[in-house]
Amino acid sequence: MTWFEERLYPDWRQRFRVKSVLFRRKTKFQDIVIFETEGFGRALALDHVVQVTEGDEFVYHEMLAHVTALAHGRVRDVLIVGGGDGGVLREMLKHPIERAVLVEIDASVVEMCRRHLPGISAGALDDPRTEIVIADGRDYVAATDRRFDIVIVDSTDPIGPGEVLFREEFYADCKRILRPGGILATQNGVPFMQPLELKSTHAKLARLFPDAGFFVAAVPTYVGGMMALGWASLDAGHRKLAAGEIARRFAARPFPARYWTPEIHAASFALPRYVLDLMQAA
Repeated sequence: MTWFEERLYPDWRQRFRVKSVLFRRKTKFQDIVIFETEGFGRALALDHVVQVTEGDEFVYHEMLAHVTALAHGRVRDVLIVGGGDGGVLREMLKHPIERAVLVEIDASVVEMCRRHLPGISAGALDDPRTEIVIADGRDYVAATDRRFDIVIVDSTDPIGPGEVLFREEFYADCKRILRPGGILATQNGVPFMQPLELKSTHAKLARLFPDAGFFVAAVPTYVGGMMALGWASLDAGHRKLAAGEIARRFAARPFPARYWTPEIHAASFALPRYVLDLMQAA
């Protein structure tokens, strides 16, 4: 029996008891490990940082997909940058969308998640509405002439290949490819542990979008407090919807969920004082 130690922070570590290592490969982009844990099922780590576990992935994936889709209300076309495990895609396909484009820089992530973590995508990677593009998300967003209702950036932390997905020029390109009323949502780390990341992201998004902020979710393996998910919209009304209106939209097209509810949706935009202070200091 061995342990996997996550190395995201210099002065804080978490460890997982490992039953077996299912896959390991160092690609030109990153070190990929998929392993079986005692408490969280199978897990994917990139460059020694846990990205997803079977045990708690539903929290993160449901919130990125359902908060954006229900807030928008008329979503047809979605772009997912990153997310090669297929979890956000799986949840987004529960909505009546016409097309979902998933852009993943590393083909090995998609290939190995299909093989070793099939329950996370649950067939979404092979859905006829899905288009998988193996490319740098920054380059795709800068060059495409397609337009989307929602762009979700399901990236790694701003180190290695994920660093470019936190730059202002990338966010500007995301804004360019959004249709009127469009929404951009991003992975933005744990604000208690990564305050400068949240502060920097908010400053960039606020310069570009009429409505910018964060919503939060409690993901056990993203340690150090609640997870912040970046929010930027071309329609400020999307963020202000009450739980009753979200519930009405959900009732019209219900779907199974384990974390998301209309009440959680509305409450997720209520932020702690320390997060608000970080945003105001940006």
